[in-house]
Amino acid sequence: MRPSASFTLLLHLLPFLSTCFSSEEYEFRALLSVRSSINDPLDALSSWSNSTPSFCNWHGITCDDHSTSHVSIVRLSGKNLSGSLPSVLFTLPFIHTLDLSSNGFSGGIPPEAFSNLSSSLRHLNLTNNHLSGPIPLRPDGRDKIINSSLEILDLSNNYLTGETPDEISNNFPRLKVLDLGGNSLRGRIPSSISQLRTLEFLTLASNELVGRIPPELGEITTLQFIYVGYNNLTGEIPPEIGNLTALKHLDLVYNNLTGAIPGSVGNLHKLRYLFLYQNSLSGPIPPSIYNLTALISLDLSENDLTGEISEEVIKLENLEILQLFSNRFEGAIPRSIAALPRLQVLQLWSNRLSGDIPADLGRRNNLTVLDLSSNNLTGGVPEHLCYSRRLVKLILFSNFLEGEIPSGLSRCRSLERVRIENNRLSGELPPEFTKLPLVYYLDVSGNGFSGRIDGRSWEMPALQMLSLARNDLTGPLPDSFGSENIKNLDLSENQFSGGIPAGLGRFSELARLTLSKNQLSGPIPEPIAECKKLVSLDVSKNHLSGEIPAGLSDLPVLTELDLSENRFSGEIPQDLGKTGSLVFVNLSHNHFHGSLPATGVFLSVNASSIAGNPGLCGGTARSGLPPCTAAVEKKPRRFSVTVLMVGLLILLLSVLLLLLILRRRREHIYLKKVEINGNGVWEVRVFDEKASKAITADTLLTSIKEGTVAVPDGAGDGMLFAVRNTTDIPSIGWAEVTDMGRFRHRNVVGLAGACRSETRWVLIYEPVEGGRSLSVALRELSWEKRCRVAVSIARALHCLHRRGMLLHGNLTAGNNVVLDGDGVARLLINVFPSGLEEGKRELAEEESDVYSFGVLLVMLLTGRCHVDAEAGKHGGVVEWARYCYSERHLDTWIDPVMRGQLAEYQDEMIRAMELAVRCTSVDPLQRPCMKEVVKVLVKSVEKPGSWVSKIKRALPI
Repeated sequence: MRPSASFTLLLHLLPFLSTCFSSEEYEFRALLSVRSSINDPLDALSSWSNSTPSFCNWHGITCDDHSTSHVSIVRLSGKNLSGSLPSVLFTLPFIHTLDLSSNGFSGGIPPEAFSNLSSSLRHLNLTNNHLSGPIPLRPDGRDKIINSSLEILDLSNNYLTGETPDEISNNFPRLKVLDLGGNSLRGRIPSSISQLRTLEFLTLASNELVGRIPPELGEITTLQFIYVGYNNLTGEIPPEIGNLTALKHLDLVYNNLTGAIPGSVGNLHKLRYLFLYQNSLSGPIPPSIYNLTALISLDLSENDLTGEISEEVIKLENLEILQLFSNRFEGAIPRSIAALPRLQVLQLWSNRLSGDIPADLGRRNNLTVLDLSSNNLTGGVPEHLCYSRRLVKLILFSNFLEGEIPSGLSRCRSLERVRIENNRLSGELPPEFTKLPLVYYLDVSGNGFSGRIDGRSWEMPALQMLSLARNDLTGPLPDSFGSENIKNLDLSENQFSGGIPAGLGRFSELARLTLSKNQLSGPIPEPIAECKKLVSLDVSKNHLSGEIPAGLSDLPVLTELDLSENRFSGEIPQDLGKTGSLVFVNLSHNHFHGSLPATGVFLSVNASSIAGNPGLCGGTARSGLPPCTAAVEKKPRRFSVTVLMVGLLILLLSVLLLLLILRRRREHIYLKKVEINGNGVWEVRVFDEKASKAITADTLLTSIKEGTVAVPDGAGDGMLFAVRNTTDIPSIGWAEVTDMGRFRHRNVVGLAGACRSETRWVLIYEPVEGGRSLSVALRELSWEKRCRVAVSIARALHCLHRRGMLLHGNLTAGNNVVLDGDGVARLLINVFPSGLEEGKRELAEEESDVYSFGVLLVMLLTGRCHVDAEAGKHGGVVEWARYCYSERHLDTWIDPVMRGQLAEYQDEMIRAMELAVRCTSVDPLQRPCMKEVVKVLVKSVEKPGSWVSKIKRALPI
């Protein structure tokens, strides 16, 4: 009997069906094992259980369309899962998409996950986890194809280490997307990547890669996106890049690339984004770049490019963002820029551009951000900059612009930030210019504006910072500026007259009020004391009179008070000395009389801060005031005798104590006098016998160099000689020097002795074996070593402050910090005040040491000294770093030497800069104490590095 046709078909399908059923059972058990092996705090996998036998209905699981119902997709992104990667998911026989991104998986990628990778897998996404270790592709598998179907491999934003595997191209030959960015991969970019002939998207950004960009990349003609920024790549951009005619996005930023931009880049006609900023590229912009008509954003900023910006820029008709700042471009801004129809952001600041700003700029554009600051531009401010009514930020400071503010700009109600300071603008402020509703920052200082500002309408409800300083404005001050949110008001160096308006007391957010160098008269109005957030009040060099309002003593955060060179009279309120936040006061050249308060800031006030008040008396010896006299009441004889007896007893005890001290000093201090021809007689005090034998007339002669720290060859047994001139410092006694000589700390270079003549002091430090100044050694120090330097010096300062001692010096150039032969940072303490903070040379408080340490921290982070030519018109390096940190993308201030460590330690570097900004705060009250600094630093360096997400570049303000 012949079998039926259906039975015959069943016999043929039986082996296949058996395989399918066994596979489904395998998948079921594999998924259950996954749930039991990982942490799932959100119960995202609660449906993965025996009670729901069909795994196709489980959360995150998608099955194929066949009746066999096999797992084709596992998508568990962002479920807060953690633990080790479940390697069994990589081996599911029918899976084509595995997405475990944005979870907390840690440890290494299991080698068996790649070696047994399912042949059906096309998309593997493990981004944003905590995976570490190398990518597990074995060298002996170089010729073995692990998966010929995989198209997307995303391992970005983890903690992977080792080198980029040379075997990727052979193991996964059909890759279209390869994303290894945001890890800690080292070594070179393997040239074998060029064998991935279907690759469209390549990201190796934010690693620690070195070497050159392999020219073989030019062979992958399918590439559309290249991201290799934030590494430490060197050499030139290979001209073979020009072969990638399908390329749409080229990002090589934050490397050490040198040489010229290759002209072959002009062949990339589909290119929309070209980012080459923060390198060391030189030469002119190649003319071929202007053939890239599809460009939307062109950023060549922060390089060393030269030449002129060509009028050919008009060809870039789709350009929306043009950033060429911080280069050395010369010549005029091309007129054709004004004709780019889609231009929104134009930033050309810090170049050497000259000539006029194009008159039609803004008329045919959609400008939102315009920054042409720090150039040599002349002429007037164009009328049509805000023609589109979209301009938000206008930054033109530090040029040579002339004329008046155009009416079109004064009606620009979209503006939020305006900085046109330090130009030659003149005329009156237009009436509409003080009615801009969104402006929160307005600085027109350092110009020649004239006229009155009262009697006009101030309608600026968002205003927080207003500076009209250094102009020729006249008349009385207005009672209001249209905003109760003003935090910083600077009207100094004008010709304002009349009284200080009582309405200023309504500014509840006011922190700094500067009215100095005007012709104001009358008293300080009592309502000023209602500004409870006031930190600094400067009304110096006016014609103000009356008494100091008693309410100023109640301001809780008042730190700086300058009433000098006015006509104030009366007594200084005794409660003013009880204002704990007050650290700087200048009451000089007024008509105050009576007793100087004997508390608070007045205990350390300098004579120059109270000079010119003949009626004042009292204070400490430092104040230079005569003692106050008062009528002496008659006391009973018995009381007088008691007082006399107690006085004699105290005198006797004092003499005994003095003898004891002198005896102990003789045990430890060696005294000698040395007469040096032409340099007078020097008194020498040495704190140890070794130094006493080393100090001779010859060593003094060879070491006395004004204002230097010398290390003589063999002289003084290698001791360091620091020289200062007493004409620049107040009187210093031997007591302070001796205290320094007895102070010992692991991170402080001990003071071995000191010499004094009639005109000079010389400090003699203990030898530092193998010592080098920090400024010399800095370029060789890794981030970890710089952290150790910061912690060491912070601990030394904290210990000094606990002993009631102040550094009095500065750390700005790194010469007061020495690294010994073991790399240990040691501080050269200095008893001589060195006013680092401009305008506060009298200030000798812990806050000044904290400021000095903040400058050192900036130096460690940026590699720049306190006064650095590259800081340009931003002033010192502190102002430059704060400008870069707050106004632009965060990574501009990092020392290029440490770029290779940026991926691993970015968070720590940012926290350190935040601490440096706090330490150098203009308001001393906002600075942390050294105890807190040590705590923050130690906590920061103990936290492991992280790179949670790719760096996204923010536009400058």
